Amino acid sequence: MSEEAPAPAPAPAKAAKKKTTASKPKKVGPSVGELIVKAVAASKERSGVSAAALKKALAAGGYDVDKNKARVKTAIKSLVAKGTLVQTKGTGASGSFKMNKKADPHCQYIFHTIQLHTKVYS
Repeated sequence: MSEEAPAPAPAPAKAAKKKTTASKPKKVGPSVGELIVKAVAASKERSGVSAAALKKALAAGGYDVDKNKARVKTAIKSLVAKGTLVQTKGTGASGSFKMNKKADPHCQYIFHTIQLHTKVYS
């Protein structure tokens, strides 16, 4: 009665699953950086726009700032690093920011377009 159970047959190798990542649709509309540049360019403040005022302007434009805090901070930091914005007060993503006079041509185009459309004729 000491029969040994037959060894189970090795399981067939599973076929390698191909990862089928559903491609997410590209988001429509301007990037956070472009929204920030437009908000700063539209400002008439001499000393620049504070980070809090910038977030309020983005929220007024329909951007969900509470949900995307990290994106806003990294966008501000990258715009300062690129030289598009100049930080007049504070450090990091806090403080005040204004447009760089020597910014890249695309940002200058946005700046001048906004200035033309927001002129007040008296």
